[in-house]
Amino acid sequence: MLRISRDLSIDENDIDIAFVRASGPGGQNVNKLSTAAQLRFDTRRITLPEDAALRLNRLAGQRMTKDGVIVIHAQRFRTQERNRADAIDRLLELLREAMVRPVPRRATKPTFGSKQRRLEGKKRRSDVKAKRGSGGLDD
Repeated sequence: MLRISRDLSIDENDIDIAFVRASGPGGQNVNKLSTAAQLRFDTRRITLPEDAALRLNRLAGQRMTKDGVIVIHAQRFRTQERNRADAIDRLLELLREAMVRPVPRRATKPTFGSKQRRLEGKKRRSDVKAKRGSGGLDD
């Protein structure tokens, strides 16, 4: 069992990992070995709160299919073991981030002092710019 939060844990048997050939540079090694890990996890197998499920859908983006399956492709490393661990870590991080409720923002008013400092700065800048040009022609 992999622990996501104190309320949620997933079974390792629910995660399907297949190894495929990696793309990109690597010489003949890329053509011979299947080291890239392709992780598939069906989110319908776990019970998520409604708000967490919506956040997970938004965070996963293109990585989630219409059926609710998260697909993660890991090919950063040269070995299957490290790519497998990387894919699982990325899945757990995605699920942990979805479980965190965002803190609602409370609107606040700027303080009187901050308003005064802002207006003073604008006045100083205005004076600098006003003195920049030619002072006019005095005949």
